[in-house]
Amino acid sequence: MSQNKLNKLELTWIGKYDERKPLEPRILIENKDYSYGEPETGTLPNGKPWNGNMLIHGDNLLALKALENEYAGQIKCIYIDPPFNTGQAFEYYDDFQEHSIWLNLMYKRLESLYKLLDERFGMLWIHLDEEEVHYCKIILDEIFGRRNFVTHITYERSAVAGLGQGGYLVNTTEHILLYKKCSLPDTHNYSYTQLELKTMKRYNRYIVSYGNKTLVNEFISKSNGSPVRLYKHSDYKIESISLKDYEANQSKINNIYIDHLSDIFRGNRVQKENVFQNDIIAIMENNSLYSVEYIPSRGKYENKETTLYYFNKELLSFLADTAEVVDNKIVKSQKMTSLWTHGEIPKADIAHEGNVYFPRGKKPEQLLKRVIEMSTNENDIVLDSFLGSGTTAAVAQKMGRRYIGIELGNHAYTHCVPRLKMVTDGTDQGGISKAQNWKGGSGFKFYELAPSLLKKDKFGNLVINKEYNADMLAAAMAKQEGYTYQPSQETYWKQGFGSETDYIYTTTQFLTVESLAAIHETMAEDESLLICCTSFQRECKQAFSNISIKKIPQMLLGRCEFGKDDYSLNIIEVPEVECEEDMDEEE
Repeated sequence: MSQNKLNKLELTWIGKYDERKPLEPRILIENKDYSYGEPETGTLPNGKPWNGNMLIHGDNLLALKALENEYAGQIKCIYIDPPFNTGQAFEYYDDFQEHSIWLNLMYKRLESLYKLLDERFGMLWIHLDEEEVHYCKIILDEIFGRRNFVTHITYERSAVAGLGQGGYLVNTTEHILLYKKCSLPDTHNYSYTQLELKTMKRYNRYIVSYGNKTLVNEFISKSNGSPVRLYKHSDYKIESISLKDYEANQSKINNIYIDHLSDIFRGNRVQKENVFQNDIIAIMENNSLYSVEYIPSRGKYENKETTLYYFNKELLSFLADTAEVVDNKIVKSQKMTSLWTHGEIPKADIAHEGNVYFPRGKKPEQLLKRVIEMSTNENDIVLDSFLGSGTTAAVAQKMGRRYIGIELGNHAYTHCVPRLKMVTDGTDQGGISKAQNWKGGSGFKFYELAPSLLKKDKFGNLVINKEYNADMLAAAMAKQEGYTYQPSQETYWKQGFGSETDYIYTTTQFLTVESLAAIHETMAEDESLLICCTSFQRECKQAFSNISIKKIPQMLLGRCEFGKDDYSLNIIEVPEVECEEDMDEEE
């Protein structure tokens, strides 16, 4: 930690302040050979078009830059599981790097991810192990601000398997840092524990019918002056649930608990110290059902109209007060903690999830389901820029979320595409599929990063890359200038827009005053146009006040770093420094 010139506390490392040109905002080229299904389209909150779920193959730093113009402030949930920098390299990643390089890698990407997050409710989840988690938190404090740190989740990766494991203490956990952009969303934050019905010996009766009620007493509460009404019920019906031979009758018993959850109860003896309750019970008869309507002055239902039930002079507690039905199972719900255990998020079948082999890198779908539930609602966008085997995208699609997945490795083709095809077809019934009642649908578009727009010729001069056709060049110039590329079907020069009346047009043809005048005649009075071209008549420059002209490639020179395609981890040689003891010995 050190303090910079602005008196700001921060973490520094080799290369943090190296001056570099901004990244080139590349365009994305759809590879229709790998796109699949019919992904839903629509619009983003900022009004720009959403063309469907995206799977992007390429360097994730360049890919994130490519997304900035359209998606800045639009992503609700970002989950990333980057290389841990532990020396235990995945089969598909080389993640053992000099510490400063890892920090530099993450800092740049986290800055880009921050820009993409929804300005109000965006949430970032970053999954790490003990090697880098504490350093990464300091980086995130700097980017997000410490006030936007939400929590540090300890995730139980596995249980201790036998004796003889190395290390002073056996490490069975990983870590997830959670940050918010501004505010926490009002979304699901409860965990569930399945109840073993065969042990539910106290909750073994339910009210089939509450019958008719008759007022038998009414008085004023001494605590808050509100009325208390005591009713006696007649023609009611209560049945017992037999747990005998549970294994043989499991399905039937389970259905009873599900169908009658809100009416299943257990009796509680009222404590002698509770004068209010005992005064009421003193009026009751044995083996009878009563109800009391009143407004409590304290406790869980303070100042709320409440009904309590009593049977055989015992206060009834209903199972539905502490349990609910989830995925056709009776579960107990409670607010989540920052410890996510192996029992809560089982990994027993993780090797088969998605039908892809990805040892030590794959995360269980139940983990991503929890992350996405806590961050988003349906149709919100989820992003993972270290997509790996495709788990985040698969879970997002099954949960009705939109997604963007970025992956550099070839397993974008060998893992992500086959997995997401199965999700789209509905043939992937592993993971959370059955719980979500997933039958298939939607799809995704597969994109490659375009090559650099400019490249050096044999004389070392930057020129337009010959791999770019007219459409690619028009799209690239729109992105360079901050416009949305969306060619008009009616007006050829309206290739992209910056606002409702501000347009961009790119051409490689020689621009004359006559051709410029022809364009001007078709423009409305309030419209403006930027023309990017390779050559033009000098007179065009000042011909019309609402038309600006820029020359390619001169307009781009010095703007950003062209010609570089790899911003992944790179090892640098750190000079060795002799320690003072060694120098003393030489003297």
